[in-house]
Amino acid sequence: MVKMFGPQWHAAVMGTAIVANGAHALPVHGPGLHAFAVGVWLLSFVLLAFVVAVRVAHVIVYWDEAKTQLLDNPSNAIFYGCPPMAMLAVGQGTLVLGPDVLGAHAAVTIDVVLWTIGAVYAVVVAFGIPYLMVTRWRMEGGAVPGWLLPIVAPMVAAALGPSLIPHLPPGQAQATMLYGCYALFGASLLGTLVLLPGIWSGLANGMLSPVTLTPTLFLVLGPLGQSTTAVVQLAKASATAAPQYEKAMEAFAILYGVPVMGFALLWLALALTANIRALRQSMPFAMTWWAYTFPVGTCVTGAAGLAGLTGLHVFTGLAVLLYALLLFAWVVVGSRTVRGAFTGELFYSPTLPSMSSRAASR
Repeated sequence: MVKMFGPQWHAAVMGTAIVANGAHALPVHGPGLHAFAVGVWLLSFVLLAFVVAVRVAHVIVYWDEAKTQLLDNPSNAIFYGCPPMAMLAVGQGTLVLGPDVLGAHAAVTIDVVLWTIGAVYAVVVAFGIPYLMVTRWRMEGGAVPGWLLPIVAPMVAAALGPSLIPHLPPGQAQATMLYGCYALFGASLLGTLVLLPGIWSGLANGMLSPVTLTPTLFLVLGPLGQSTTAVVQLAKASATAAPQYEKAMEAFAILYGVPVMGFALLWLALALTANIRALRQSMPFAMTWWAYTFPVGTCVTGAAGLAGLTGLHVFTGLAVLLYALLLFAWVVVGSRTVRGAFTGELFYSPTLPSMSSRAASR
């Protein structure tokens, strides 16, 4: 198990944490919803500890193989964008849901640690993986949605960093966090805009094969929903860190977030229909199915943020519908993953097909 335990397993942590965070972010509150969110966050916390422990064991015991997977295997290397996002998502859940279990001080401390490590890790992979693409690998064919994984990681840091601003010393510390998150937002957004035309070109030319890669279509929703979440959270945090720009940042959040959410819904329709078609063609289960969870969850938090900012019930309804879709996907994918882990299917059979046609060291 340790030998076959790659960075893609952090996607299960991400997908679980976003279920908890999405429940907390919903603009409606049903009976038992908070308790459910706390329970799922605890599960994600335990999962993160387990996955990190096994990954550390993998790197120590199979160092040469781990180095080869990173430096010479692009289809595996892009999944190094998942660990920082897992840390960031669990850290956010700890901050907003953890005080009930750990106490307020411990929850803030843990999130500070996880956000700091996750943000630095995110910047490293957002730079490092594209650097390897340019200098070490020869990528043949068009881009595929999986290439977004390392690029979207800084956007997750940008969206979740503002929650820590009220816990920082007033003045320079709060302002630095606010503008630092805007910088992370810009780095990830512009990187995504560079990749999206190539991804669409690749999809239009049939680059999404084999069929087990069809769920990765949902990965495009990640930067869309997460960037909407980011601008909303940054606008809210500006009241504390930069009150002179509060109205401008709120206006930017609406003018950016609403159109992007519209495009996200368009892409969601495309991804859903493509995956329904693939499932009818007996698409087998693989770890790529976790793409059904976290990206949809970012749209939940984005729609919920717009509901709070605009007061429009349509965004409230959208957030609830998207959360229902997220919850259904999490239950299905989670149960299939548990079964595959116990049977060994996910460890001893290829679950990660190549994310590019071919790649060779330069």
